[in-house]
Amino acid sequence: MKHPPLPSPRHYLGFGLGLRPTHYETILNEAPALDWLEIISENYLVPGGKPLHYLDRIRQRYPMVMHGVSLSIGSSDALNREYLKDLKALAARIEPAWISDHLCWTGVNGVNAHDLLPLAYTQETLQHVVARVQQVQDFLGRRILLENVSSYISYPESEMTEWEFVREIAERADCLLLLDINNIYVSSFNHEFNACTYLNAIPVERVQQFHLAGHRNHGNYIIDTHDEPVIESVWDLYQIAVRRFGRVSTMIERDDNIPPLPELLSELEQARHIAQNILHPAVSAA
Repeated sequence: MKHPPLPSPRHYLGFGLGLRPTHYETILNEAPALDWLEIISENYLVPGGKPLHYLDRIRQRYPMVMHGVSLSIGSSDALNREYLKDLKALAARIEPAWISDHLCWTGVNGVNAHDLLPLAYTQETLQHVVARVQQVQDFLGRRILLENVSSYISYPESEMTEWEFVREIAERADCLLLLDINNIYVSSFNHEFNACTYLNAIPVERVQQFHLAGHRNHGNYIIDTHDEPVIESVWDLYQIAVRRFGRVSTMIERDDNIPPLPELLSELEQARHIAQNILHPAVSAA
């Protein structure tokens, strides 16, 4: 399928948060100053029940995007057509601005590892993933976003860097990217590469969204946990990303140890302030 030309300027939503059940009532009762919300797609694929009840109500107030963890785009297993049908039906229900998942594999031979596992960066893997992304996009009738994952191992078979692999996937599959700034930082620490080299290799026009999150530092390695505030080094990397990519929809991602909503809103305001100072310095100084 031939997709429409890439939008210029990109589709921009502003600053958002991940929608989590613990905040359902607060969002409905207080209507906090949020530009948009990201949902975990798999939490809403079961027909009926409270999650969909809340989703329908909250969707009336805020734009939404869908973020999945089960596409397993890099697996050698066949694409899960039932999952894709459910994903498409949910998209028809809530009309998300976009749909994203991870550039990884999550299982093989029908066994789900319940983790986001990195790929070997080879030409063979590249061709395999590109073909599968094209199938998914044709089925859904839209471009998808793929997110870079944090990694803790590398493969001796790899023939290119992660950023070269990500760039080639986006260009050849004609998809978009969700750049997770924290994941770039975590992987750069674990694998000892320069995070700025990564950012500078990514095509500006392909980046549709940023993730910001926290992690756990264990001294000689970092684990991506999404259960802590964003650290200063990740904020610094976010500044560099904003200077390169410009105005990109940005959200704070917290999956565990979830604080009250005002705490996350305060963290989100820090992201907004950083972006404004870079993109509109005269307005910020006024």
